[in-house]
Amino acid sequence: MIRVVLPFHLRNLARVNDEVQLEVTAPVTLGSLLDALELRYPALRGAIRDRGTLRRRPFVRYYACKEDLSLEPLEAPLPDSVITGVEPFFIVGAMAGG
Repeated sequence: MIRVVLPFHLRNLARVNDEVQLEVTAPVTLGSLLDALELRYPALRGAIRDRGTLRRRPFVRYYACKEDLSLEPLEAPLPDSVITGVEPFFIVGAMAGG
C-alpha cells in the first residue's frame, strides 16, 4: 500500500481526515500514483493536475524520501520505500509571495 499525505484543502475535497492508502499496479510511477489517487477520489481531479494536460498545477509540489519530485516526468518510478509503504508520498501546497 502506498501512503499519500495530502494538504488540508485537498483532504477536505477528498473528504478524508488523514493520509490515504492506495494500491497501485506495477510499474508504480508518479503518473500511475496520481491516476489512482484521482480515480479513488474524483473530487481531486483538476486540483492536483490540469485535467487536459495532466501537468502539475502551479503551487503544488510532490515530495518523497526528503526529495522534491515535482519536476520529475510522470513516467518516473517512485522510490522503493514509497512503493512498500515505509515512506509516505507528500503532496504539498507551495507558498508564494514576499
